[in-house]
Amino acid sequence: MTNVIRINKDTWQIDEDFVRWFLLCGEKEAVLIDTGVIGNAREIAEKLTELPLRVINTHADRDHIAGNKDFNTFYMHPADFAQYYHQMPLQNAEALWDGEVIDLGDRRLEIIHTPGHTCGSVAVLDSKYHFLFSGDPVQTGDIYMFGPYRNMQAYIKSIGRLEKRKEEFDLIFPCHGECPLKNDILEPLRKEAAEVLAGKYSGETLELHGNKIRRVKTGHAGFLLD
Repeated sequence: MTNVIRINKDTWQIDEDFVRWFLLCGEKEAVLIDTGVIGNAREIAEKLTELPLRVINTHADRDHIAGNKDFNTFYMHPADFAQYYHQMPLQNAEALWDGEVIDLGDRRLEIIHTPGHTCGSVAVLDSKYHFLFSGDPVQTGDIYMFGPYRNMQAYIKSIGRLEKRKEEFDLIFPCHGECPLKNDILEPLRKEAAEVLAGKYSGETLELHGNKIRRVKTGHAGFLLD
């Protein structure tokens, strides 16, 4: 099931069963932030805008990239290229670097590298509306931190980096969990992640996707760990 929600006159939130992605329009171009798990992102986007479409992937987890197949080119931080390649053809991937700015025409998007959940995770800062599109690292759901490509130390530093810039955005739009979130979630999320790393939570053992993992629930999110 897909549900399209209009955030404002040129921003849409598309909710699938357990993941969401976003369409941002400027005067000259539109960007899809992720393409979901069902694979019909282009079809949905073209019903909402006639602008040329570009795809930015916040990271290479499978539930964020299914709709990439309908585009000749997509943009992703190169630290996630290897992870992407193991799941589907690399296609014409374009490198997306920390600090890079994409101008849609009267709407500038800055890329912020946020490694930890994956090596190449990025957030997208929309300076026009003071929005942050965070991908998976900032959310109230369960944050996958088990298996390859995950690193809790890097995750904590990335959240701290966003925290230092929180005056630049009022609302955070994550791909899972509650949406939107206020920027005041960043400090407790960082502190709780540090407590998880320090072993202050015991958690529960469970099996997910054939992996035995430990789930730790803190006050603001859950962490799924090796």
